[in-house]
Amino acid sequence: MPKMKTHKGTKKRFRLTANGKVKHRGAGTSHLAVRMSNKRKRNLRGTRVLDTPFTRMIHDALRHNSY
Repeated sequence: MPKMKTHKGTKKRFRLTANGKVKHRGAGTSHLAVRMSNKRKRNLRGTRVLDTPFTRMIHDALRHNSY
């Protein structure tokens, strides 16, 4: 049987922490930031932890990857 492949789009967008939580970049940071307030842009910096109901899906997509 062939090997299962890692979902490459998921691999580029999400990272797993040592405890199994999923980190990701917030949406809306790429462009069109001129119309946002400075507070909103500032709060979009950095990474955030994904909500727990979605972590199972990300783990399944990254399962065949050596994290």
